[in-house]
Amino acid sequence: MAVILSGIKPTGIPTLGNYLGALKNFVKLQNERTEDKFLFFIADLHAITVPQNPAELRANIKNLAALYLACGLNKDNLVLFIQSEVAEHAEMGYIMQSMAYMGEMERMTQFKEKSRKQETGVTTALFTYPALMAADILLYNTDLVPVGEDQLQHLELTRDLAIRFNNRYSDTFKVPEGLVTKVGARIMDLQNPLKKMSKSEDPGDKGCIFLLDPIDLIKKKIKSAVTDSDSIVKYDKANKPGISNLMTIYSCITGEDYKTIEAKYVGKGYGEFKSDLADIVASEIAKIQDNYKKLINSSELDEILDKGRDEATYLARKQLSKAYRKVGLGRKK
Repeated sequence: MAVILSGIKPTGIPTLGNYLGALKNFVKLQNERTEDKFLFFIADLHAITVPQNPAELRANIKNLAALYLACGLNKDNLVLFIQSEVAEHAEMGYIMQSMAYMGEMERMTQFKEKSRKQETGVTTALFTYPALMAADILLYNTDLVPVGEDQLQHLELTRDLAIRFNNRYSDTFKVPEGLVTKVGARIMDLQNPLKKMSKSEDPGDKGCIFLLDPIDLIKKKIKSAVTDSDSIVKYDKANKPGISNLMTIYSCITGEDYKTIEAKYVGKGYGEFKSDLADIVASEIAKIQDNYKKLINSSELDEILDKGRDEATYLARKQLSKAYRKVGLGRKK
């Protein structure tokens, strides 16, 4: 049995891109690997590396937990918890900070990009959060971490810190492997298909579909998506990024490949394609929203999170205690 772990920051309502690129893949992975143990967490400690509105953050934490489940994750094969409710994450994060070098942190691409955008008021937590990310993984003897290209560097740091700790203090941490899923969907902005759809966008942005958008608005956003002038439904990412992005969405939801989609719309224009896609996306998200509405204010959601917190705390405490003993902290040998 392998332990598979992943987390998502509650920095906004997940988008269609988050769903097709990550959440939907988690569900598929869980269905394929029924013998494995899945730990998924809401990474709220990572969220506060930049300023957050406390009320919005608290609401987003609960929304994201409900949406995880609403997207189809099997609660019977899942430890779902909130990162900040398991204090061992912060404690192990400090241990990992004591193992990491300044040069390693300075090389982290995401820190360089985010600090460049922010320019002033960059927090030390934004600089050191890869150490906390390493702690998140190493606390649970994780075997596999589903990763995208943008997280490979952080996983490699986690592996380096685990090996460094083991070499310095004897075997303590399992060295995790990356689980690179089948080519996942990279969903682009509907109004600017050259940039990724992002949940940091304004909720009123026409280029981004949020999982809790009204269904009519979702359809409207699809129908007003930017395409090109020739009206031929053909996948050509370099020359036709707009329609190619819409075809990616169509393919991810229906399972049809690009050639099948192209054949279906020979001689038909973008209007018919967009209308069909609007119905397909709306139907998919409507099911998620129905499940979400049943969960969001239910006692069931709190029970799942309470159970996840308790199980995660039990596992994390054992690993943290072992690490404390190895480095010489506390009175007990």
